[in-house]
Amino acid sequence: MTENERIIKDIEEKMQSADFWQDHTRASQLNQKLSELKNEREKWQEIDLKIELIGDEIKNWGDQIDQEKERAFEKELHQIEEGIIKEEKKIFFSFPFAKNNALLSIYSGAGGTEAQDWALMLLRMYMRYGERAGFAVKLLHQHDGQEAGIKNATIKISGSFAYGHLKNESGVHRLVRLSPFNANNLRHTSFALVEVLPEMEGMGDIQIKPEDLRVDKYRSSGPGGQNVNKLETAVRLTHLPSGLVVACQSERSQSANHDQAMKLLVSRLYQLALKEKQQELATLRSEIQSGEGTAEWGSQIRNYVLHPYKLVKDLRTGVESTEPDRILDGEIDEFIDAEIKIVNK
Repeated sequence: MTENERIIKDIEEKMQSADFWQDHTRASQLNQKLSELKNEREKWQEIDLKIELIGDEIKNWGDQIDQEKERAFEKELHQIEEGIIKEEKKIFFSFPFAKNNALLSIYSGAGGTEAQDWALMLLRMYMRYGERAGFAVKLLHQHDGQEAGIKNATIKISGSFAYGHLKNESGVHRLVRLSPFNANNLRHTSFALVEVLPEMEGMGDIQIKPEDLRVDKYRSSGPGGQNVNKLETAVRLTHLPSGLVVACQSERSQSANHDQAMKLLVSRLYQLALKEKQQELATLRSEIQSGEGTAEWGSQIRNYVLHPYKLVKDLRTGVESTEPDRILDGEIDEFIDAEIKIVNK
């Protein structure tokens, strides 16, 4: 019996107990875990069955080779292989909230219009990636630049293990290119910060007092339907003790925008608490081992060079591509897969 089979059996036995549902929170968590484990088991069983059926078909061919069937089987085997890789990736998703939706924010760095245009390019790249990967992508908030691009934006990427896939995209992204905003077409370097947080379904240990929250209502801007710029449906929340500010303008009702903004605020407060704990540990470590440096938050993780040569290189994994146009169109799976295996192992 595998470990997953043992856990399934254990949960099913607990569910037979008369007092199982007395603790609704724990019962719901175990029920959810049971459903996930069974879904995983069914996927592996489906993969095994497909491989077995293809094997039986090939054995029955004899000396006669049907080229059309051969091509069809090759295509099916490729799909099976992709399914196996997708399931194997979950081995690396043992960190907290890996299964949650992802809240991805992009902030333009210093450099005005250049950096804001770069931030917009990254926004498009991640939205395209989410769509290609089969996730649901929703723009929650966008603060446009004065001339072009964006100052910042937040998108929600929904689906199983969305945060697990995107967690390691957090960091500074650097672009080198010939400036489209300079009359002399000079080479320019731009920076943008990407922040990825798990969407928190509940408050957990995070406590937000009503008196610590300032709520501002304003009119939505940009694409979003006929109600845009007519009703004050957008919501901005300011957490006074921490100074954190979040906003949402994607929903048509004020209450829905408020709920989504609260989820984003809880996620950022959780990340802030985690950061403070890590800084405390770093301080303690430096006291014990004098001279040892501490990790720097927001360090540069990837370079995108469009001139004088074409290259995208991840500075953590060493993965690189000479096709930046393809990468900026959302085909970043090779980088994300490498990050998952190296950073999370």
